[in-house]
Amino acid sequence: MNKKIFVLPGDGIGPEIVSQAVKVIKAIDSAFDHKFDLTNGLIGAASIRDNGEPITVKAIEIGNKADAVLLGAIGEPEYDNDPNIKVRPEQGLLKLRKSLNLYSNIRPVIMYDLLKDVSPLKIENLKDVDLVVYRELTGGIYFGEKKLSDDGKSASDLCSYSESEITRIAKMAFKAATLRRNKLTLVDKANVLETSRLWRRVVQEMAPKYPSVEVDYLFVDNAAMQIVVNPAQFDVILTENMFGDIISDLSSVLTGSLGMLPSASIGDSAAMFEPSHGSYPQAAGKDIANPMATILSVAMMYDHFDMFKEADAIRDAVNWALNENIVTEDITKDNPSRCSVVGDLIAHYIEEKGYVNLNKRYMTEALNAVI
Repeated sequence: MNKKIFVLPGDGIGPEIVSQAVKVIKAIDSAFDHKFDLTNGLIGAASIRDNGEPITVKAIEIGNKADAVLLGAIGEPEYDNDPNIKVRPEQGLLKLRKSLNLYSNIRPVIMYDLLKDVSPLKIENLKDVDLVVYRELTGGIYFGEKKLSDDGKSASDLCSYSESEITRIAKMAFKAATLRRNKLTLVDKANVLETSRLWRRVVQEMAPKYPSVEVDYLFVDNAAMQIVVNPAQFDVILTENMFGDIISDLSSVLTGSLGMLPSASIGDSAAMFEPSHGSYPQAAGKDIANPMATILSVAMMYDHFDMFKEADAIRDAVNWALNENIVTEDITKDNPSRCSVVGDLIAHYIEEKGYVNLNKRYMTEALNAVI
């Protein structure tokens, strides 16, 4: 099968982790006789430096024509630390999401047994954790009208939602719940916000169409507490843009590392796949970042293409790497592997279809003699 993938490495550790994901795509090509055509582009600070803007019209056009977009990470400290800068890396990502109409962000949170000791939560709180966050991605306060007074002493951001924006992602979340454990939790702030009351009304009206799905409702502050106290109670979490940003990042900590959390952003025709974490600029260029979230995002890409054997091969390879302790320093401080080594070995495992007999002595050689 042939597919066109638009690759946007981005900023910070983005180029390093995306390089490992590309190795995996090429390994899948080899193992399953596919040909994925990869085209590279710029976004974020990298695009600002070269083009003067965080994403170009041409890049968006390429993204629109691609079968999928693979994104690394966005952001650099010089932009975060100066509130007066008008052109920011994140604007490129927001514009891309809006232009491709990627309204549903899907973030699965799976607890790997081998990582329970890494999680900041007690092990007994991590039993049976398997949830997914459906975050609305193109509406809400991130995209609402923004105002700053002439004297710079007051500001406002408008949070706005329409019934149609809520309905289209709620349909995705309800359908996901029917394929999982038939439970959906709407996270909102309906005791305070009019937009949340609209979300609650729309979901309540939709619920009878999905009689097998148990629906409950939590205010966002309580939901944050419950994710820490009893995360296993959740199956599908549905929420708006800003709450989803916060809740999904909080959920990701359950696994012990943001470097394990993939995500997909889906619209009616376009799709983008990226790790849930940020650009981690402190690690940029050091070959220490965890590429597994990006690699698992590629697995979600193959799921999107209905190429489930390929997706399973990637997940099997990641599980094998975890079992062999082929992990970066965010997971272990005891002889961690480099980012590039993790990518090399996962790709090697896929190409060899699991028939790998590792010699620990050459693991640190990054498979120079093998790949």
